[in-house]
Amino acid sequence: MAALPQGALLPEAMPLLRLSARFEPAKEVAPWLAAGPGDSGVAEAVDNYLETLHIVNVERNGNIIYTWKGNQGYTHIGLYDHHTEKNQHLYTFEKDLQVISCSVNSEKTLLVSKCLTLLIEIHPVNNVKVLKAVDSCIRVQFLYPVAETHSFLESRLLLISEDKYAEKVDIRVVRDGQGVVIANSSQLSRERIADDLIWAQWDMMEQRLFYIVPKESLDTLNCIQFFPDKNFKLTLEAPLDISLADIALKPMNLDYNCHQDREIIPKPLNIRVITNETGGLCICYSLIPITSEEVTYSVLFLHKGYSKTYTVALDEMNSLEGNDLTFLNLDYYVAIYLPGHFLHLLNTRHPDLMCYSFFLTGGEAKINGLHASTIISPLKSTVFDRSTGELFTIEINKEALFQFLWNSKCDTYKLAALHCLLLHIGSTREIESQVIQWILDKTSICFTFDPMQEFIIASSYWTMCLDVTNLDKLLPYTPLLQWNEDFPGIICRTQIISMPALKVQHCKDFWEKLSMSLECVKYSEPYLHFNYKMLQKEWDNLLSEERTEERTTYMKNIFGNAKRVFSSLNMSNVEGRLVPFFQDEDNQQQLLTGLMVAQLKDHLARHLQYIGTKNMEQIAVDYVSKLLRLIWQIMESVWKKYNLQSHTFSIKGQGNSQEVAAFHIMCRILQATNGMCMPLPPGFHTLLMGLGVRCLPLHTFLHYIDHGVLHLTEMNAIKLLKELDDTVKNEKLKLSILTRLPEEIGHKICHIWSHPARSNAVARNYVKFLLEKCRNKQQRMLVVDGLSARIEFLPLNYLINILAEVECQGWAASVQPENMNVKLVEELALKHTTMLLGL
Repeated sequence: MAALPQGALLPEAMPLLRLSARFEPAKEVAPWLAAGPGDSGVAEAVDNYLETLHIVNVERNGNIIYTWKGNQGYTHIGLYDHHTEKNQHLYTFEKDLQVISCSVNSEKTLLVSKCLTLLIEIHPVNNVKVLKAVDSCIRVQFLYPVAETHSFLESRLLLISEDKYAEKVDIRVVRDGQGVVIANSSQLSRERIADDLIWAQWDMMEQRLFYIVPKESLDTLNCIQFFPDKNFKLTLEAPLDISLADIALKPMNLDYNCHQDREIIPKPLNIRVITNETGGLCICYSLIPITSEEVTYSVLFLHKGYSKTYTVALDEMNSLEGNDLTFLNLDYYVAIYLPGHFLHLLNTRHPDLMCYSFFLTGGEAKINGLHASTIISPLKSTVFDRSTGELFTIEINKEALFQFLWNSKCDTYKLAALHCLLLHIGSTREIESQVIQWILDKTSICFTFDPMQEFIIASSYWTMCLDVTNLDKLLPYTPLLQWNEDFPGIICRTQIISMPALKVQHCKDFWEKLSMSLECVKYSEPYLHFNYKMLQKEWDNLLSEERTEERTTYMKNIFGNAKRVFSSLNMSNVEGRLVPFFQDEDNQQQLLTGLMVAQLKDHLARHLQYIGTKNMEQIAVDYVSKLLRLIWQIMESVWKKYNLQSHTFSIKGQGNSQEVAAFHIMCRILQATNGMCMPLPPGFHTLLMGLGVRCLPLHTFLHYIDHGVLHLTEMNAIKLLKELDDTVKNEKLKLSILTRLPEEIGHKICHIWSHPARSNAVARNYVKFLLEKCRNKQQRMLVVDGLSARIEFLPLNYLINILAEVECQGWAASVQPENMNVKLVEELALKHTTMLLGL
């Protein structure tokens, strides 16, 4: 999506979820049927064949198995190869059958279908073996291990029966001429996997079987993981805080079966297990509502230790069936979709704050191209429309997210869209640039969150968490701690649930991430995130405490960290940059940069011991470098937006409207970084000071300095003293700057301005030096008070009052007592008096 210019009008709202056709029978199968596979052979009958076509399975490799009725009423089984985009006729039953489940092994030599559950040799023998002779619903599924570990001579078959059991069948084959046949078909190896299951769901992509078994206290969700070798293990037991004993559950989730839903017995519970790659494990379920005025559904976030139950008020409608509500697995999100009413996208990775989820109604809740109540989500990011036989890939529409950013009046939608763009779509340079443009144009209308903080934290989080396992548990993904606003028309209740138990040790991939998530719950996850408040506390200590030898060594290490961060930035492109950063030193920002690296490294060391000290140091350096790069990137966009020059500002003259706008944006950046105790690139304060001199009245400029908005650095102080001439206005400005300079800077540059006003500052400094020799402040004040009562000469009175104020922001005496010109002090006092009285 191209970047949108300021004030641009957007087109009509796009659907948030976008469909891409993955399998369309009329397109992928119809031309092949017209050519006459099997006993079809009559092109005119293709439309009739398509009406009887049903998908019965999608294998792990993407191949689609479907059935259709031929011109003699025979039942045909075909396969659409996802990679070659070609069809293959697998088998023909010379009768009219309802095949509700079917699977083929990866070599396409063995076929199993639910027709008395037949195991069929496709070729060359076409031998048929009955695996189960009871006419009940069965899910048949060949296991698909990774290709490089698979043995061609053996296939493993999973049977999930409506008779409340699951078993594994090992099928060995031998070569016979040009094909293969089943070896010892009379004695196939069978192994019972599970008993007493009341519900089951097969996870095709991850080769996992989820099932629910009744227990005396609580029903339990179990999971069996099948591995590339012949092994399988019970990996999970999760007690459910819901009782399913009195609910008529479908015994298994067949996904593609359109016949099972036509049964007369009502199935009031709609339930689905959803996992994602980050270790998220959710159970979504809903009951058929008693009334048509509201619908209730629950999501158990097992990886978080709590559940959320949502009640949504509905408009009056004629009917509402349990399967009208669909749960769609979008990996990072689970979508709860009730066609014609609402679309709720729940962030499963960070479900604690509702502001990172979408709740859409009306036209915004449409998913174009789907029928009302015939959709399911058999695979991750996949939707199957049973009324048309079409299979779609479903994804969150990036363009629609940008529309939410630019058009939404609700902060919740803006924040949800921003979070989804950066943490789900991915914080690429293109997305970062478009988000920055939105921030520059629209940030003033955000009232409940700081978009700059969210952008910097979320983008850094996504970038750093790509390659390092469990780092996402330790870095902050948001600056928000709470969110108190509710969605209109929806009520949410949160409950603590029983923690699941992992039954495996030294697990990998999903189970390792789930294990880490469960550990985080035990230790109260928010406290695992890097704490900016602790960084702020240490930062304040460094600025205020006295320097001991030990502390000086620590400070050297801190500055060494900062040097590594600056070196890690892409300094080779600095010459092409518009914003003149890193051209002067800012000791405070260098100190904060190095301190953040040190604090982050210590934080990681408490939880990531296994990755090594050097790796932790590099992670800390890379994270802080990313923060600085994002701030630099924002500033580059500001310079381009307002067409500012690439050279350092001249502080002479009056700032134009573009410079004023840039100044205020920089102030917002400063506010955002101060709120999170983030460092700024050296040179930021010099630029901000230069803009402030040009764009602000003198009293406002000094007010900004006194309140910490503008920070005096050595470079901007030198520029002020050198570049401004000595007009009355500039004289006041220079003198005001000199009196506000930190002590260490004042020592270096006080000689640059050769002017009586500068000597005045030196004189005041000298008298302060003398007064500080007094033993205590009370004695000094008594002396001053006594002198004030006896002396009537106004200039000297004024001088004494000035000297009595021991200024906290001054610097130590820059001259020795024997070099002080007392006559000059008297002249300066008289000059100040005449200036104040307007004489």
